[in-house]
Amino acid sequence: MAHTVGGCSLALIFIIVLLLVKANIDACKRGDVTVEPSHVISLGSAVNISCSLKPEQGCSQYPSFNTLILYKFNRRINFLHGHFLSSQVTGLPLGTTVFLCKLACSKNKELRICGAEISVGVVPEQPQNLSCIQKGAHGTVTCIWDRGRDTHLYTAYTLQLNGPKNLTWWKQCNDHYCDHLDLGVNLTPELPESSYTAQVTAINSLGSASSLPSTFTFLDIVRPLPPWDIRIKCVNASVNKCILQWRDEGLVLLNRLRYRPNSSKSWKMVHATNAKGRYDLLDLKPFTEYEFQISSKLHLHKGIWSDWSESLRTQTPEEEPTGTLDVWYMKKHIDYSRQQISLFWKNMSMSEARGKILHYRVTLQEVAVVKVTLQNITEHTFWTWVIPRTGNWVVTVSATNSKGSTLPTYINITDLCGAGLLAPRQVSANSKGVDDIMVTWEHPGKAAPAVQEYVVEWRELHPRGDTPPLNWLRSTPYNVSALISENIKPYSCYEINVYALSGDQRGCSSTWGNSKHKAPRRGPYINAISEEKGSVLISWNEIPAQEQMGCLLHYRIYWKEQDSNSQPQLCEIPYRVSPNSHSIDNLQPRVTYVLWMTALTAAGESPPGNKREFCLPGKANWSVFVAPSICVAVVIVGIFSMRYFRQKVFVLLSALRPQWCSKEIPDPANSTWAKKYPIMEKTQLPLDRLLTDWSNPEEPELLVINEVLQVTPVFRHPHHPNWPDKGQGVQGHYTSEEDAAYSAPSLPPPKALIAETGQLVDLYKMLGSRGPDSKPEHLTSPLTVLSVDYLPTHEGYLPSNIEYLPSHEDPMTDSLEELEPQHICLSVFPSSSLHPLTFSCDKKLTLDRLKMGCSSLML
Repeated sequence: MAHTVGGCSLALIFIIVLLLVKANIDACKRGDVTVEPSHVISLGSAVNISCSLKPEQGCSQYPSFNTLILYKFNRRINFLHGHFLSSQVTGLPLGTTVFLCKLACSKNKELRICGAEISVGVVPEQPQNLSCIQKGAHGTVTCIWDRGRDTHLYTAYTLQLNGPKNLTWWKQCNDHYCDHLDLGVNLTPELPESSYTAQVTAINSLGSASSLPSTFTFLDIVRPLPPWDIRIKCVNASVNKCILQWRDEGLVLLNRLRYRPNSSKSWKMVHATNAKGRYDLLDLKPFTEYEFQISSKLHLHKGIWSDWSESLRTQTPEEEPTGTLDVWYMKKHIDYSRQQISLFWKNMSMSEARGKILHYRVTLQEVAVVKVTLQNITEHTFWTWVIPRTGNWVVTVSATNSKGSTLPTYINITDLCGAGLLAPRQVSANSKGVDDIMVTWEHPGKAAPAVQEYVVEWRELHPRGDTPPLNWLRSTPYNVSALISENIKPYSCYEINVYALSGDQRGCSSTWGNSKHKAPRRGPYINAISEEKGSVLISWNEIPAQEQMGCLLHYRIYWKEQDSNSQPQLCEIPYRVSPNSHSIDNLQPRVTYVLWMTALTAAGESPPGNKREFCLPGKANWSVFVAPSICVAVVIVGIFSMRYFRQKVFVLLSALRPQWCSKEIPDPANSTWAKKYPIMEKTQLPLDRLLTDWSNPEEPELLVINEVLQVTPVFRHPHHPNWPDKGQGVQGHYTSEEDAAYSAPSLPPPKALIAETGQLVDLYKMLGSRGPDSKPEHLTSPLTVLSVDYLPTHEGYLPSNIEYLPSHEDPMTDSLEELEPQHICLSVFPSSSLHPLTFSCDKKLTLDRLKMGCSSLML
């Protein structure tokens, strides 16, 4: 089966060769192309190219028209009529150039005759830097060299190695870019000082070149394998002595070690002779991750270093921490007797911690008390407690790892801004890039020599996320500036405090700053507008911290009248003064305004916030009403000081008062006086008797019968013939001038009127009360009591024997004539009590025969 497959392969190869030969023959069946001196020439040489037609291979139809054309690639370089063409070509570039000869029998048809390839190159240069190496004691010899410039021709390289005892090894490289060869020969260490010679030769069509011979020994070219199985062990778990171990080839005499902390970029190098795979390290740092590498060599002075071993990364053991903690604090008053202290301290560096810090120990002690007041252990880097505001307090903080603790840091809790003379001056903060802020200040004047240290403290004004609550750094008393970059973010505002420390005294100054800023993204949101004591109180929500874009400097409140095209008015408020409310006073009442707000940083103003409408309600302007009221009051007092006008007004008010609004008047028939003195036709009462009865303690008030004149519509009824005739006298009570004056403010003066034809004048008589100072001598005639029964009305009593009464005296006539226009009833309220009474009785009408309701009189 194997012989069959081999035979088929040979047959296939033979067929392919025949096809190639036939293709070549077919390609040049019309003629030949020859090249002289050679198809391979050196750069800059000339070459002759000839093209000839074979017999009877010309143009069959037009033999005299045979035209031979020579092409260089696709560009025509020469042509000739006939059967032969020759052309000399120069200036060919490096590499291969293709020439083609064609036969033109007509203008549109060209027949290919034959072609040729010409290669242009250079003689190989002498190989340089020949060196050989054997990897490990059991490896093979490999040599490398520099070929020099490219020949652009096929070049063969041959490596030859000559050794002791006339041993020769050679190998050829057929690669176009050959620059190394592996002879596949292993040199043994039996004769380590024996010499070997290696040489490489380059050959192409234009010439050859050989390298200089390289002579070496076994120790010169053998590169040991890199060490392996590297490990480290620290004695007694201490970095004072750590042993590094590894494995190597047996012939190694020299090792080199390099190591570094993972955080460092530079290596520390040590050499070890006859180390036999062990080396003691005495300068490692505790609790530090290190990287270790090892290399080997067979001879102390000659030979090749092995490659570096794979890295060993490990952490050294812990040690007792060193140094002290950097501690700072804050104070906050809770009430009049208590204060809250907050301690903060920074994480220790790896070189100081020398291990993993397990916890921190905090102690609190009052100076006046020897015993420690409080002791606490925490894993955090802060601690808060509440202490009295009285007394002097000292706090200590120390860090602890698995091997021990640091020395305690002492802090005296005093007022951070208590010493005004120590306050730094002219504190300012300026941006120094995206993540840096430069803080500058001036020394505190005369107290500058007493300053022992400056502390620069900063914290985010509106903390976001896991931002540390407090950051600080310490500066020498000679510095007046500090660059802060720890936990600084762009577009965030920071409150910065600079403290000057002198013993237990502190002075402080503060400012705001940001590393990068721009205009806020939006304005404040107005959530309420209200009136407060004539002013407009505006309240708003704080802009979210992520949209403030730096330190806010001002708020602006804009307002203008609704639907007005005028420029809005504005009020600018410093951000620190009014964080979320402000009042404005110059808004007009009963005018609708539109209000909105913006915020400003050093970079510019924000877009407007939401707009709100507001109208301030009108308020009473007392200055407008007081002056007219005073004037009106003066006029009224002046008018009513005149008796005439008082009477006019009284009559008008009496006429307007409705009759049904009068209070119920008691029936005089049931009075004590009426029971004591029965009704008689005509009774003469002694004046002293009457006065005695009136002065009875049971009835202390004196009754006076006054005649009250009220003009009302009079109804004459034809069926009442029993009314008294005109001329029948009625003897009444006379009222003196004093009595008239006494009753004038409340009642009109009595008078008898003679009614016109067809009218009846009603005479009302009213019982008035007299004061206790009334005297009987005012009565000029004895009191005559008529046999008259009285009907109660709203003004007095209506006599049952109504008749026309004559005038008493002439002087009163003038007074009545003056009051004549008053006899008009102006009441707008209907009265049913004035309807004519229908009597079916005798001339005498008694109260027991009369019934009076609210709206009518009934018998």
